[in-house]
Amino acid sequence: MLAACVAAMPAHAQDNSTKKERNYIRNGNKLFNEKRYAEAEVEYKKALEANSSSPMALFNLATALLMQGNAAAKANDKNDPAQEAEKLLQNIAKQMPDKNIQAMAYHDLGNLAYNREDYAQAIEHYKNSLRRNPDDDQTRENLRLAQLKKQQQDKNNQNQDQNKDQNKDQDKDKNKDQDQDKNKDKNKDQNKDKDQNKDQNKDKDQNKDQNKDQNKGQQQGGMSEQSMEQILKTMQDKENATQQRVQAVQGQQQERERRATSRKW
Repeated sequence: MLAACVAAMPAHAQDNSTKKERNYIRNGNKLFNEKRYAEAEVEYKKALEANSSSPMALFNLATALLMQGNAAAKANDKNDPAQEAEKLLQNIAKQMPDKNIQAMAYHDLGNLAYNREDYAQAIEHYKNSLRRNPDDDQTRENLRLAQLKKQQQDKNNQNQDQNKDQNKDQDKDKNKDQDQDKNKDKNKDQNKDKDQNKDQNKDKDQNKDQNKDQNKGQQQGGMSEQSMEQILKTMQDKENATQQRVQAVQGQQQERERRATSRKW
């Protein structure tokens, strides 16, 4: 994590400051260097009470809040003082006339963006810092690191997009295969239904043929050939019996006639 540092009051600024302001800033810087950031915050606020427009007091207060924000982030504390620090640094960078103070504010803003992996914003802040103080080697080094991180980030995003597109194409092909399988199953069911209907129609045709044969037999006599032969035989037997009776009667009549003609008178 890139850290910030407090600014010591330059000699030319001391002429426009009050004695109380200078003392509070020095006390705050001493506490800051001892990593007693909350106590340093109190001293910087006292300096601002002595001089509300003090650039050093404002910048160092933001830095003390920033360092407390780092500690809060490690402890997962939702009350993050770094948010207040960032607002103060933005105001200092835009409103303070001193370019050195502006450069330090942009430097710390760059560090904040870098630590949350917003490398594009970090690069812009570091460039703004170097425009106001081109001799700051630390800011230049941070800029180089941010640019390298940005390149790696862009490459990773590009790979993720490619993987996403590949997965999308794979899902598309998978869905296409599933649709084809569904269509195959559907066609298979339809063909099965067609075969069943075909078998049913075949059975119907067979039944029709059987009924047709039966009706044909009924139209020809309403009975089987065996029955017809039996009836014909019975009729023949009756005819023979009739003829025999007729022949018997004729024989009897002829006998009576012979008897009559042979009678003597």
